[in-house]
Amino acid sequence: MNSPISMGITNMSYMNPRTVILIGIPGLQHVQFWIGFPFFAVCLVALLGNIFLLIIIPTERRLHQPMYIFLAVLTATDLGLCVAIAPKMLAIFWFGSCSIAFDACLAQLFFIHTLQGMESGILLAMAFDRYVVICNPLRHKSILTPFVLVWMVLVVAIRATVLVGISPILLKRLQFFRSVVIVHSYCEHMDIIKIIQIKYEILNAVFDFRR
Repeated sequence: MNSPISMGITNMSYMNPRTVILIGIPGLQHVQFWIGFPFFAVCLVALLGNIFLLIIIPTERRLHQPMYIFLAVLTATDLGLCVAIAPKMLAIFWFGSCSIAFDACLAQLFFIHTLQGMESGILLAMAFDRYVVICNPLRHKSILTPFVLVWMVLVVAIRATVLVGISPILLKRLQFFRSVVIVHSYCEHMDIIKIIQIKYEILNAVFDFRR
């Protein structure tokens, strides 16, 4: 991490920080160790349940239907979210490992928000599947063919990747940060934006102009 340098707007800032600090749960740092145990139990149940579904759906022929295929994709995204968030949070809660490389933080941000975006898209696809079943049940299989299902999943994944992928690229290009402390348990984009060096006078002028 580079040493602080003086800036015109704030007293201290950091230039191209190599690492950032995650404080955990704001205001509950003194009990985070105990919070880690129920959190670990919930994550373990979620992991086992999602793995069980990912084993059952491909192997059971009766479940080879659009609704259950979408459910399998949704299960995979939940599994990915758990893997992206839980290890670092537990390391913070139990071992006090609060530092994380800035590049790793951006990678975590990308995967978390991409998977969240995929979840919303898959839920929309599941709603469309139920709509077809209710409104046009006789043509359900002819409308939602395997090709259409693959196409829908790919569109959902590409949409989430493109929309979220821009954020870490732009954040990586920024150089000056007013702090290296993220008030969160994982790298969330709004908390990263809060530590970026911003000229408030310019922002206020922009918002006043837009009003």
